[in-house]
Amino acid sequence: MTRELGSNAHLVALDIDGTILHEDGTLSPAVVAEVQRLRDLGHEVTLATGRSVSMTLPVLDRLDICPEYIVCSNGAITLKRDEHAPTGYRRHRVETFDPSAVLTSIRPHLTQANYAVEDETGMYRYAGRFPDGALGANTEEVPFDQLMSEPATRVVVISPGHAMDEFLAAVELMGLHQVSYNVGWTAWLDIAPDGVNKSTALAWVAETLGVPGERVVVAGDGRNDIEMLTWAASVGGRAVAMGQAPPEVSSVATEVTGTDREDGLATALAQLTVAA
Repeated sequence: MTRELGSNAHLVALDIDGTILHEDGTLSPAVVAEVQRLRDLGHEVTLATGRSVSMTLPVLDRLDICPEYIVCSNGAITLKRDEHAPTGYRRHRVETFDPSAVLTSIRPHLTQANYAVEDETGMYRYAGRFPDGALGANTEEVPFDQLMSEPATRVVVISPGHAMDEFLAAVELMGLHQVSYNVGWTAWLDIAPDGVNKSTALAWVAETLGVPGERVVVAGDGRNDIEMLTWAASVGGRAVAMGQAPPEVSSVATEVTGTDREDGLATALAQLTVAA
């Protein structure tokens, strides 16, 4: 059963990397304090991330929040709180697609890239090399052709040999738009099921919780946050871009806060004071 929110409660959906967490994985006490202040006021503070389920749940513990729904894998997986589940959450909505067409179309453009496919259980099968911990603990190295054998929630492509501008140009030639990257590591491409992104999952969450658009707040810093920010702005909510966000991200936001190193998220959340 979905819990009821107060009549003034906001849905506050936050990206993780570069928004909640610094590049090195550290978490600012100021951000924790603001998140918990909003939690205590009765607002619904949740996560909307490109991370897999296994890499998302530990962040909940660090923030000490337990929202009703969590958006993972760039919208392909939405978790629902379930006290009977081992982790406290179960997969409630899962969007999958056949990855074979996109893999075969990308490979000629990025011949030296590394590829991974996430399935609905959170298992990553990969071909090539990924940095330690980038895909979580549930991984299996397989031949490239085997990546196409199961339905996927997303395809991940990294190409360390490309400068970011070259990588983005190659992506544009392929006609793909679900692009994000980890600052300080490499060009990183996330490909989700057609029409699925953070915004589609969050729109469903907001409707399910009965939260109108003007009481939606989202914050993010990456290209995979563009749809989420655009959606929040379109429904009359707050769309907060972090200070270090690329121009194409900040241009769709309703406001730009400080960088992650400047505790920009804490600054933005401090403006939300209405008690739920």
